[in-house]
Order: sequence, then structure tokens, then C-alpha cells
Amino acid sequence: MAAWTWLVPALALAALAAGLAFGVGTLVAALCAIALIGAVTAAVHHAEVVAHRTGEPFGTLVLAVAVTVIEASLILSMMLAGGAEAATLPRDTIYAAVMIICNGVVGACVMAGGIAHHEQTFRVEGAGAGLAALIAMSALSLVLPAFTTTTPGGTYGTSQLVFAAVTSAALWAVYVFSQTVRHRDYFLPADPANAEVHARPPTNREATLSFVLLVVSLATVVGLAKLLSPAIERAVAAVGAPKAVLGILIAMLVLLPETWAAVRAARANRLQTSMNLAIGSALASIGLTIPVVAVASIGIGMPLVLGLEAKDLVMLAVTFLVSAVTLGTGRTYVMQGAVHLVLFAAFLFLAFVP
Repeated sequence: MAAWTWLVPALALAALAAGLAFGVGTLVAALCAIALIGAVTAAVHHAEVVAHRTGEPFGTLVLAVAVTVIEASLILSMMLAGGAEAATLPRDTIYAAVMIICNGVVGACVMAGGIAHHEQTFRVEGAGAGLAALIAMSALSLVLPAFTTTTPGGTYGTSQLVFAAVTSAALWAVYVFSQTVRHRDYFLPADPANAEVHARPPTNREATLSFVLLVVSLATVVGLAKLLSPAIERAVAAVGAPKAVLGILIAMLVLLPETWAAVRAARANRLQTSMNLAIGSALASIGLTIPVVAVASIGIGMPLVLGLEAKDLVMLAVTFLVSAVTLGTGRTYVMQGAVHLVLFAAFLFLAFVP
């Protein structure tokens, strides 16, 4: 194992400790930002080592679940600290994660892969089922609260919130079972040549050490993101941007490791890996986060607003329509990537100029 693969997470952890001990001044903020980039780089490396050892689709599942568990913890901690003012933070962050993944990550992967290889393929069976689950989970968690009448203002009643949490977790669990056990072949590359790995697989010891360092790196990423969040909040307020932009920035920071790993896989002509990572991450973002915030909301009476505004509902609907077209054939090229990236740009623009 190269020295930088454990040294960078250690230094990033030290930067996090320094920020917690001395506060986030200009110099410390700059160091934390550099440490954040280093931690993301290390996380992607160790995720690839684990993926190499376990094989697809377990490797992508490890990264998706690890990132989402820590993301849910970050959202929960910020809700506890923010009180009523943070009632929309889970909604904004989950919605941002779905839009970033379905438009930004998928668009970047398809574009990068198309430029490098002209045309790429993936298994429709796995991607299509994942997209169907994502549409259903998004509708139950983000769309219906805007239309139900039991409680006002885009909120769910207790029984409705429990139903949304249970069904989201159940759909995610069935997807994981299908991906890893029942229909694992649906998530393997359509072209067997792309499934071959010519490098020596890491040993069990190396894979275990990489898994530990992956968790450390991801925890450090989220810790640094939370540490830098007050500075980000001040920057958002300084430019007069809406509060929803904070959820977008949090989602972007947390999703950096997955995005980088997915784009690297697409450039290496492993688009199936990219799709597994993207769709799996979006499903985990809802399937794990909604139950966590629902339990918190019911257990300690935290306010929780889940229903999207009209503008965001339209963007979500268009995103799923375009995604159904993109994932419906199992073949991609640059034009499809360009469409997704334009939608991603529109999402960002409308967040700042609603």
C-alpha cells in the first residue's frame, strides 16, 4: 500500500481536529478545504481497492452505503443543531442528491464515456428497475407531502411519515437483495470484456485495511463539510442566495467521492459500474435518510417539511422522464450526456434564481 493512501486520511483527520480545536479562521478554512480534497481522493482510491476485491456490484454498494449513512448522520446532526429553521434541510439535501446524481453524475459519466469511447453499453434490467424504485421513493417522500391534506405546508402526519419511511426502506432493501443475490447478473457489465480486471486483486488484509481507511476518509469528508458549513452559510447569505442552496452544497460535498469514482469508471469504459454507483447512491440517499429523519421527527418532535415546491416538482418530473429515455436502451453517447448536464445546469441556476 502506497504511503499517501494512509498519510492523506491521517493529515485530513488532523486538519479536522485542528478546526474543531482552534475554530475556522481564514487559514484553517483553507487548510480544511485542501484536506477535504485529499480525503475525497483517498476515499475514492480505497473504494476502488474494496471494489476490486469484492467485485461488482458489491464494490459500488460499499461506497454508496458508506457515504449515505454518513450523509444521514450529517443531516440529523444539523437538524438537531438548527431546530425549526432546519425543517426543510433533509428535503433540500435529498432532492439535491437526486438531481445531482440523476443529472450531474449520470450526465458527466455519459459525456466522459462518450467522448472517450463514442458509445457505451450497460444492462437495462438493473438500471431500469433501480430507476423505477427511485421514482416511487421520490414520489412518496418528496412529492406527495405537497398534496396531502392531513397536515398543511408540505408535511406528513405521523402515520403517513411512518408509511413513507417503511416503504422507502423496504424498496431499498429489495433493490440491494436483487443487486447482490437474486439478480446479480443484471448489474454486471453487458460486455464480458469490460468485466475483466487484469491487475492483481488485493489481499484480504489489504482490502480490510482499505475498508477501514475508506470509512475514516468518508467520516473526515463529512466532518470537514460540517466544519466548513458555517462559512458556506455565510457565503450563501452574502450573495443573497435562497436557503435551499445550503442543501445543494452539502449534497455536493458529500457526493464528491461517488462522483469522482463514477466518472473514472466511465472513462475506463466501465459504464455499468458508473450506473450501479449512481442509481444505488440515489436509492440509498432516500432509503436510508428518510427513515432516520422520520424517527427523529416522531421521537423528539422535530419539525420536518418534505414536500417540494412547484418549480422543484417540475424539475424532478422532467429529470425522471429524461432518465427513463436515457436508461431505456442500454446504450449511451454524448448527446444524452449533454441533455442531463443541461438539466443539471438548470437545476443549479433555478436554485439561485428561483
